[in-house]
Amino acid sequence: MQNSSTNTQKFILKFFPEIMIKGSSAKRQMIGQLYTNIITILGRISSDIKVRKFSDKIEVVVPKDIVTEVRLTLIQTSGIEQVLEVLQFDAMDTIDKIKIKVGEIVSKSLKNKTFVVRVKRTGTHSFKSTDIEQTVGGYLLANTQAKAVDLRNADITIKMELIESQLNIITQKYKGLSGFPIGTQGDILSLMSGGFDSTVASYLTMKRGIKTHFVFFNLGGMAHEIGVKQVALYLWSKFGSSHRVKFISIPFDNVLTEIFRSSAPTYMGVILKRLMLKASQKIAEELEIDALLTGESVAQVSSQTLRNLALIDKASDMLILRPLSTMNKPEIISIANEIGTRHFAESMPEYCGVISQNPITHGSYKRVEKEAKKFNYDVLDKALQDAQHIYVDEIIDDVSNLAPVEVVSDLSSGNFTVIDIRSEDECIKTSSESIKIPFHKLKTEFDKLPKDKQYLLYCEKGIMSQLHAQYLRDAKNIKNVRVYRP
Repeated sequence: MQNSSTNTQKFILKFFPEIMIKGSSAKRQMIGQLYTNIITILGRISSDIKVRKFSDKIEVVVPKDIVTEVRLTLIQTSGIEQVLEVLQFDAMDTIDKIKIKVGEIVSKSLKNKTFVVRVKRTGTHSFKSTDIEQTVGGYLLANTQAKAVDLRNADITIKMELIESQLNIITQKYKGLSGFPIGTQGDILSLMSGGFDSTVASYLTMKRGIKTHFVFFNLGGMAHEIGVKQVALYLWSKFGSSHRVKFISIPFDNVLTEIFRSSAPTYMGVILKRLMLKASQKIAEELEIDALLTGESVAQVSSQTLRNLALIDKASDMLILRPLSTMNKPEIISIANEIGTRHFAESMPEYCGVISQNPITHGSYKRVEKEAKKFNYDVLDKALQDAQHIYVDEIIDDVSNLAPVEVVSDLSSGNFTVIDIRSEDECIKTSSESIKIPFHKLKTEFDKLPKDKQYLLYCEKGIMSQLHAQYLRDAKNIKNVRVYRP
């Protein structure tokens, strides 16, 4: 019977090749962790999903009505090299049964097309894989309107796996995220600004199987903090939700004031980065995290020359990973495009650069130590005492409590225009007037709207709405905007 039920879809998950070349103990541990991660993530979607673990693959059987959501989730789970959609048939113990069943499934798709049959066989049989390929190929050529068999450049490749008497016909193949399963490579603390670099660096460590926590140094007020929480939640939800991770927000405005008081203008950028590393190391040590992560790229800005990076590193004796160190900006933006963080980054203010005044590009070891001694570290200690720790999965509730922007749930209580700020093509349907302005265009397009109306910003979870409503109120003194959350 196909997939045990006509109402289900089966996926076969192939492991990241680097997993398969590990020693038996490490391989077993990684496959076990991936299995646990998949159970955790898919369990949030439905309790009707069935997951089975094998030495060389994981099989997932899901109800047809959630196939799209499950497929996307599996493609975005680290440790998976390929996601195969298959049709499963049991009791396929002869080549004659196999050829007839394959013919039923693929005959219509072969019209006027060249094809080739590829088979992978596991178990004990009286025939070889090549026997299946030749017999099925001959049967299809004789009993369909296929043009010809082409072993090298076929229009259609019919892929099958025969496991004992179970036949799996592969209908679709998707590239997975690759990398190691999260939970197998330890923890890291990402210095998150919300811009292109820190978000892409965080994605790369999550993809590699590293449990990635976030620390944010607030230099830009509430709107900036909400924005960074928003992108941290996005990254975690999409690529790392198998494990709970922390988001730590450290108020750094008084630290910045103390830098202005104590540091030479040319060294302010370097001193700021050193203080961020010092604070991050203390947080990491408290959480028993072994390494720090930054999005720095060599020579991208003045504080990221090799000499200045070396000066900054002197402030910490903890391992610091910089996966973007040799990437250029177009490469980084390309990855941001692929993973969906570009629009977040484009709307995120960068505050680190505002204190640079003729910044030094080749600092002195002796001079930076002299500048560092002038800083009052009581200010840094106070910032660390005031740091707020939450789990990333608590961000939605946290942002709702944090932002003073009014939330409207009932449209009948006033004459509102709902602005759907999601980036997708779909638009919310309400009984009130609604318009579509993607969040990354809102700052410019909002100015063109009539000033005498009341506006409600809408997004799926309310986080971007809070951020941008707060921005419009704080930065542009716009009072006629609130958040709509049905």
